[in-house]
Amino acid sequence: MFSKVLIANRGEIAVRTIRTLKAMGVGSVAVYSHQDRHSLHVTLADESVALTGNGASETYLDKAQILSAAKHTGAEAIIPGYGFLSENADFAEACEADGIAFIGPTPHQMREFGLKHRARELAEAAGVPLAPGSGLLESLDEALQTANRLGYPVMLKSTAGGGGIGLTRCNSESELRDAFETVRRQGQSFFNDSGVFLERFIARARHVEVQIFGDGQGNVVALGERDCSLQRRNQKVVEETPAPNLPAATRQKMLDAAVSLGQSVNYRSAGTVEYIYDADRDEFYFLEVNTRLQVEHPVTESVTSLDLIEWMLKIAAGESPDLAGFEPELNGASMEVRIYAEDPLKDFQPSPGELTDVHWPEDNVRVDTWVENGSEVSAHYDPMIAKLIVHGKDRREALAQLKAALAETRLMGIATNLDYLRQVVAQQSFADGIVSTCALERFEFKPAVAEVVKPGTYTTVQDYPGRVGYWNIGVPPSGPMDDYAFRIANRIVGNHSEAAGLEATLIGPSLKFHKDSVVALTGALTEATLDNKPVEFWKPITVKAGQVLTVGKAIKGCRTYLAVRGGFDVPVYLGSRSTFALGQFGGHGGRPLRPGDMLGISQISLPACTTTAPTHDPAPADPDLIPHYPDHWEIGVLYGPHGAPDFFTEQSIEKFFEQDWEVHYNSNRLGIRLNGPKPEFTRADGGEAGLHPSNIHDCEYAIGSINFTGDMPVILTRDGPSLGGFVCPATIAKAELWKVGQVKPGDTIRFVAIDNDTAVELSERQELAVKSLMAPPMVDLVKPDLAPENGLSATILAHLEETDGRPEVTYRQAGDQYILLEYGANVMDLGFRLRIHALMEAIADLQPNGLLELSPGVRSLQLRYDARILPQAALMEYLLDLEATLPPTDELKVRSRVIHLPMAFEDSATLEAVDKYRQSVRDTAPWLPNNVDFMQRINGLPSREAVRDILFSARYLVLGLGDVYLGAPCAVPLDPRHRMLTSKYNPARTYTAEGTVGIGGVYMCIYGMDSPGGYQLVGRTLPIWNKYLKNPQFAEGAPWLLRFFDQVCYYPVTEAELDEKRDQFRAGQLTVKIEEETFDLKSHQAFLDANADAIAEFRELQQVAYAKEVALWKDSEAEELDKLAKAPPKADASDLAKFGELVSAEIAGNIWKCLVKPGDTVAEGDPLVIVEAMKMEFEINATQAGEISAMHVEPGKAVTPGEPLLSIKI
Repeated sequence: MFSKVLIANRGEIAVRTIRTLKAMGVGSVAVYSHQDRHSLHVTLADESVALTGNGASETYLDKAQILSAAKHTGAEAIIPGYGFLSENADFAEACEADGIAFIGPTPHQMREFGLKHRARELAEAAGVPLAPGSGLLESLDEALQTANRLGYPVMLKSTAGGGGIGLTRCNSESELRDAFETVRRQGQSFFNDSGVFLERFIARARHVEVQIFGDGQGNVVALGERDCSLQRRNQKVVEETPAPNLPAATRQKMLDAAVSLGQSVNYRSAGTVEYIYDADRDEFYFLEVNTRLQVEHPVTESVTSLDLIEWMLKIAAGESPDLAGFEPELNGASMEVRIYAEDPLKDFQPSPGELTDVHWPEDNVRVDTWVENGSEVSAHYDPMIAKLIVHGKDRREALAQLKAALAETRLMGIATNLDYLRQVVAQQSFADGIVSTCALERFEFKPAVAEVVKPGTYTTVQDYPGRVGYWNIGVPPSGPMDDYAFRIANRIVGNHSEAAGLEATLIGPSLKFHKDSVVALTGALTEATLDNKPVEFWKPITVKAGQVLTVGKAIKGCRTYLAVRGGFDVPVYLGSRSTFALGQFGGHGGRPLRPGDMLGISQISLPACTTTAPTHDPAPADPDLIPHYPDHWEIGVLYGPHGAPDFFTEQSIEKFFEQDWEVHYNSNRLGIRLNGPKPEFTRADGGEAGLHPSNIHDCEYAIGSINFTGDMPVILTRDGPSLGGFVCPATIAKAELWKVGQVKPGDTIRFVAIDNDTAVELSERQELAVKSLMAPPMVDLVKPDLAPENGLSATILAHLEETDGRPEVTYRQAGDQYILLEYGANVMDLGFRLRIHALMEAIADLQPNGLLELSPGVRSLQLRYDARILPQAALMEYLLDLEATLPPTDELKVRSRVIHLPMAFEDSATLEAVDKYRQSVRDTAPWLPNNVDFMQRINGLPSREAVRDILFSARYLVLGLGDVYLGAPCAVPLDPRHRMLTSKYNPARTYTAEGTVGIGGVYMCIYGMDSPGGYQLVGRTLPIWNKYLKNPQFAEGAPWLLRFFDQVCYYPVTEAELDEKRDQFRAGQLTVKIEEETFDLKSHQAFLDANADAIAEFRELQQVAYAKEVALWKDSEAEELDKLAKAPPKADASDLAKFGELVSAEIAGNIWKCLVKPGDTVAEGDPLVIVEAMKMEFEINATQAGEISAMHVEPGKAVTPGEPLLSIKI
């Protein structure tokens, strides 16, 4: 037997072949293209060799590369699988010429059977019945004469064809004339052979084939037959053995004929003799011989208990089974279906992309596949994902198991034929064994999907309450911005509260429903239609299969919600179906909808469906539940967590509640920016936390908190960051948060202070309304006293003074769902963070019902709770009692991992993010044009290299996670001499590449995804978020690499080295060095004491440089920010009519790029301008053809919807 075999293939057949090689103790060598570098066959093989080039022709079909890989690895044989080089006689000869065994038939046999006209001659000589037909046709005239003799319809075939290519049915002379040259050309193009021939077309033909094996010495056996009649576009869909309703005598004739044909040529290895069976006449005719293993070989293995690849290996190695005396034992029945990444609704066109949820059945089924969660289906290769194979004692049992297996299979993220297969095998005709090659032409597929005709401006799948429980590591809950309208929509159609629905911003989608459905529209009112007839909001709407629901443009409000009975069927990721587009997960493919998307509607009866069944009958909402969507809003908020006098002046807080704040154009699911007066602070700066008085040491934000990022307030919403370093004077009450989902650019907001009890009553009222669909009594709003008491802010619920062994403790109100607990003064002290850890452990030992989530910051702990279960007063009593039980701070220790990460200093992605900021936000700032130069100056360092040296010398202790989403660390250097002070970008960047390393204040962060941010950028490292857990260094169910109290240290690599490491690390092919330690506060203090003089000297030099740098630009920076905050004057459209057709902005944002200039000629649909808005880029296209006559904007300009962008002269 061979010691090592190379597999010249990919996908499921490569994986399946490796399984046999491993069982036989034979070494396996995989080859792979760049697109397949992380594919399962590469991972499973003992060795792997990369193929250079693009597409199949330059990789898996490149004979020289394959042979080179075999020789390089010492492989003694090559097994080709099917497709690619499996029937390439030249390749088989080249293998043998190089002393490498080709595992398959002889080159001569491949050539003889590869040409269909020659195969017919061999079959005729062996006594195999032939369908009436012709030899090779020399001309169209000869084809027409032959067709007249045979009688129409006829099949025109390429002699070298396969896989349905070069196969055309001609019903008349005119169709034959049209097809003749096309089929010849296809044969020449695909198979380098233009020969064609004709066969009589059999109307109710069945495709039955016989599996043969030969030892090359004249011994040939038949291992039963397979029926492959169910086909679409000449591609097999379902295969089974034995063939149903096939007379025993006919079956035996088929087997005998196949053996006779094999013996006539001394056939070697696996082969398949294919027949056309005419059930009406009970006659069969030779079709062709496939000189290779077939895709459907597993059904034969199931009934024979043989491993056909093992037989192929043994025959090629000269260790053939004794075929002369072999009698196969066929037991039971077996069926196979092929699952493809293709869209049956779009004529089965391939649908490449990422599989976001893969679940296979486990019992009574064999799954041959190459995919798993996160696999990328390439557009370069055959779109087959998997084969499901079942076995039963008879056909009835096998079919029952096949139906069950398909019902348990779940594949999401891209379109597949899974539901098509379920419906095909569910037909009564199939159960009765009535099959033919044309049976599926009449089959009507009725998928449970809504097809996206137009996606609208920004439409995503959401669920309620979203992805809760991961705030502490930087995963936002997402979910509906207006949870009230969303939940009412679900309740109207009778859904379970967790069902997924759609959220549409400004302009809603057009959806074609392919299944009878019940839907509801709520939220922002539009002129919605169903097949162009108006439909009402807030009521159930019955939709018939084939109808198109057009949601349209919002007239009042900002976001419209659509629920469908049963809910939309998308994967659950980290406990939720909600889309988090920035993180590229959740919802449909982790993104907003696109034209052509097929949105699954949950099929509750399927075991694979994870959506809970509806709980109520559809019913309309009480009209009194329908909100008014004004242009001016009053929103109830709770004062805190940060107030006067500790952060703001009392006058500033008064102004905050008296002001009408205008909604800024760049408002989205991350946050609603507001225009209004600057706040007045009681601090000159943020101290260690940053230059601006709004800066604080990073703490966890409450959803709905109004956050001052510098002087501009932002309402942090469903996709907003969890951890950050800015003050928040107020937090929107839970029951009032829905209003934030409906405010739009240009609206105004007045914040109304309410007390905690009022907020809880409002929340209870909302829950009752959603549950009953009836309007409960209104709640009277009670305003709290905002004045400080005994020098303490009214935001503070309790305050404990410092004692020996315990720092001071401050308990701050952060809305009606959160309390923010802080230790010590507003300074960074590792003792505070360790005490938070001790408190979290104490809470975990005795966590009260209603306390839902703990999220630590640098010196704070956010506690999320349900006030309806655990009142604020009861939670405060619990926390105060618990604090007294904690040990002294200086005795605390914690387990700590030292994690060594590569970093490319100032790589291109880092510099591009800075450059993009200069183009789209501001061109001049203290930290521009280069962040490292700024860090050198502000820290008084002698050179840029000194900044670099510190970065690669420091150990950064992780104090918080989620600083900029997805496990991004907020980490501080353990050695104070490595704590470089910096300012944060103001305004923040709209884009930072995933893996970028930044420094802000004294903290280091690694960006977990492409996202906004404000840290100074210094380089890039490995991805710290692994969506599909492909790397073993990520814990099960935890796609974040870092943990609290990890110590991160960097070592330098080049950008090219980093790119390679990032790719390998993401795929689980690279691990990083991790050491386990204990972090002991006493030992750390001893280190600080021993180096006190050097630390003091460093800090003194740093402070001098810091003060000097700040003095240089303090006044000019204030002027620049004021200028940025003021919107530019808007052009008047009436003045621009002279230029021709106006193209206007469809959405508020900043002009990122102008792709055309005056004088350019454009066609309708051409891209003209890219608008950056909502942290995304939107393309504006030409409404008609013409010449660009004028540009009314330039890059960096802010625009609002309807604002003129350019003119086209007709």
